[in-house]
Amino acid sequence: MAYKIVVDSCCDLTDEMRSWSNLEVVPLTLQIGDYIVLDDENFNQEDFISRMVASNELAKSACPSPDAFAKALEGDEDEVYVLTITDKLSGCYNSALQGVSLFFEENEGSEKKIHVFNSLATSGLETLMAEKIKELADGGMAFEELVKTVEDYCVNGLGLYFCLESMDALKGNGRLYNLAANVIEALRVKLICRRTQVGNISVAGKDLAAKRALNKMAALIAKDTEGCDLSGKKCYVTEVCCVDKANDVKQFISAACNYDDENIIVLKASGLNSLYASNGGIIVSFEK
Repeated sequence: MAYKIVVDSCCDLTDEMRSWSNLEVVPLTLQIGDYIVLDDENFNQEDFISRMVASNELAKSACPSPDAFAKALEGDEDEVYVLTITDKLSGCYNSALQGVSLFFEENEGSEKKIHVFNSLATSGLETLMAEKIKELADGGMAFEELVKTVEDYCVNGLGLYFCLESMDALKGNGRLYNLAANVIEALRVKLICRRTQVGNISVAGKDLAAKRALNKMAALIAKDTEGCDLSGKKCYVTEVCCVDKANDVKQFISAACNYDDENIIVLKASGLNSLYASNGGIIVSFEK
């Protein structure tokens, strides 16, 4: 069966993924004041972040339309797997579902099998899910079994933590719980946050010093993966204009966890993740 993987642009792409012939990215739109840019292959992280730093206006994002997702579903493929950022942070998931309905309205009688995955996260966790979908589909797994396997993998086989220099974009766009916002205002600490199994953000730890916070994040990942066989498993460290910091985090994780060094991989954040993680932000997505 021919298949296609459709992801929103919250998925941080590896070099290998960019070469996949059956991958399509549906971009979000990013805005700083009057400046509007698509989160596509032409996105310039450094330029966007410099505009964010220089602007007094809050950077915002808009999810793709249902029509954009419907168009991405077109083609000769028998099966399409759609993957979006958590529905707790964006309207992408609901837009994708509407796109599926629109596709079938416009293609009455189509027997194409389509499933929309809510990643319950963003960034490298979407990357890992896309890679798992490709691995299983290339191995010939049936559509229904693949959907069930990847849904379980999303909830039970993956984790995500992040530690940011600034929470302003998340807070300003209403993406944080009041607890996290109050902690930031009261203490000005570096928060270590994680995705929950239902796709929300929760506070996992904090420290006044950034380096100690990053070490604590590595320790939390080690605790989450304790007793797991990590041979061949991947850990993605996504960075926003802070490659040196990301390489430090890679070393912290290597020292704390049993990942093979070559499987701890630094990625550049997509536009959406750059907006919300902001300058100096680190997101770690991992298999367990």
